Amino acid sequence: MIEINLKRVEGDFAFEAVDAMGHIARMDSSSETGGLDSGIRPMQMLLMGLGGCSAIDIVMILKKQRQEVKDFSIQIAGEREKGKEPSLWENVKVTFVLTGTVDEEKAYRACELSMNKYCSVAETLRKGGTNLTWEVKVNP
Repeated sequence: MIEINLKRVEGDFAFEAVDAMGHIARMDSSSETGGLDSGIRPMQMLLMGLGGCSAIDIVMILKKQRQEVKDFSIQIAGEREKGKEPSLWENVKVTFVLTGTVDEEKAYRACELSMNKYCSVAETLRKGGTNLTWEVKVNP
């Protein structure tokens, strides 16, 4: 079982989450909603988790295929439901940008495997009704 401990550290809504290894993530609400704007919004953290989960998958797959990834970035754009509580992620688009000696077909396949098979965060979002799309750019 995974254990995360969350503790309020400042103001009303600034919290720090600590995992079993001691890694810390700070979360807060916006100043418009009474927060101090001193941390990541929890829903944005979910998209960060999507990026991290898929990035690890993709690099692992490409390393096994002996592809040399010199640089790798991911842009994630999300749109939440309007006028609903809770307001879930309705549309999320992920853009993978890889540079190096990377075969374009292998890069696409690695991203496809991550987004459609291995990434638990992607599947969690899909099961929540998110329209999840993605694209791959190699040596743009």
